[in-house]
Amino acid sequence: MLKKLFFLSCILFCNALFTNAQQPTREELQKQQQQLLRELNELNSDLNNIRKNKKAALGAYALVQRKIAARESLINNINKEIRNLEETIYHNQIEIYRLKKELDTLKIQYAKSLVFAYKNRGNYDYLNFLFSAQNFNDALKRFTYLKSYRQYRATQAQTIAQTQTLLQEKMGVLNNNRNEKTAVLQSQSSQLKVLEEDKDEKNQVVKQLKDQEKDIAAQIKQREKDQLRLRKAIDAAVKRAIAEAEAKAKLAKQKAQEDEKRKQQLLQQQRDKEARDLAKNNAPKSTNNAPVTELPKPSTNTPKTNEPITAVTSPERTVRAYSSFESTPEGLEMSLNFEKNKGRLPWPLDGGIITGHFGRVKYGDTRLIAENDGLFFKASIGANVKCIADGVVTATPDFEQTQAVIVRHGKYFTIYSNLSSVNVQVDQEVKAGTVLGKVGAGLDGDGQFQIQVLNEKQKFVDPEFWLKRR
Repeated sequence: MLKKLFFLSCILFCNALFTNAQQPTREELQKQQQQLLRELNELNSDLNNIRKNKKAALGAYALVQRKIAARESLINNINKEIRNLEETIYHNQIEIYRLKKELDTLKIQYAKSLVFAYKNRGNYDYLNFLFSAQNFNDALKRFTYLKSYRQYRATQAQTIAQTQTLLQEKMGVLNNNRNEKTAVLQSQSSQLKVLEEDKDEKNQVVKQLKDQEKDIAAQIKQREKDQLRLRKAIDAAVKRAIAEAEAKAKLAKQKAQEDEKRKQQLLQQQRDKEARDLAKNNAPKSTNNAPVTELPKPSTNTPKTNEPITAVTSPERTVRAYSSFESTPEGLEMSLNFEKNKGRLPWPLDGGIITGHFGRVKYGDTRLIAENDGLFFKASIGANVKCIADGVVTATPDFEQTQAVIVRHGKYFTIYSNLSSVNVQVDQEVKAGTVLGKVGAGLDGDGQFQIQVLNEKQKFVDPEFWLKRR
């Protein structure tokens, strides 16, 4: 039974250690709270600005949604801090209880030692204890014992004083923890009230959407037309890039075959010369030349360029599906780098707020629905748009009022649209962080920007899966 209790205690202790290792510290929670509060202040500022524009109802809805999400994250963070404080208070209470029990034990032991010292306080008893020893060594041991016993009493008194000081400190820390918990609870209550205000604000924005549903539906329809036009430009650019890559691969294959053919011809000429020289040296002078033994011809098999390319990313070899974009070492390297950094790619804007997430978006309980192929941002008009990975500019479509930049990263593409100007040219090699252009105005008159990611199957995927977390 005792063994079972021991093992159970060990398991519970290890589980507690693992749980504590997983939980963020209070300092980390407070840093996250400060970051969320800064984000909420920015959102409030953007909302105050966007309310002046009656056409920006969709942007206002996205900002309110983000504001509620940030507020809920903040409240969740505060709840974690409260649990952290409660756990700290609990451990401090246990430590105070242990110190009190230890202090009581020390006082009892010290009292017993004082009583013993009082009963044996006379010099006669001290000398009698020493002289009753059987020999000198025994007397020396008794003297050392009495001396250490006196030191033990002094140490006991010192330990009691230190324990009392530590107990007072722990009680002070416990009181501080309780005061901090009270302050955090007040903060939680305040944030819960503000969350209700945010939800009321959302309801007002939804009402505004319903009032302007016809105009907003026209905006969404116009955006879909713009997206269709952009998609046609993307398809044309991708087809052109595929054709160019296949042409380069074909030329590379022909060149490789010609080089291999010339190499084999040179080898054959060398072998024929060696065979003639050998026959001439070995032939008898009085007889005709002996027949030359023909040497085996080398294999003329050449590698096929349309076979799967093997990319070495580790000691193990990984077989990749063939792509004409990866027929060169540079194209393969760009693809591998883009894949390797999935979830860690930099954001295309230094600031900006996401106003439209990837996929199907429904605006409250209205009938307004949008299908987004990318990620929409609200940003300042003229803000720099940066490339998120190393690549080559494939196209820079011009749509009269706005422009776009299409960058190829091996077999992947990123598209940066709704730009007021473009800073790069077709076939230009760009690095992550290269400024591609400037943010242009959206349908509502405010700055708007969109980024899209096209995978190896020429399908749009969610850019947030590729970008690092802010």
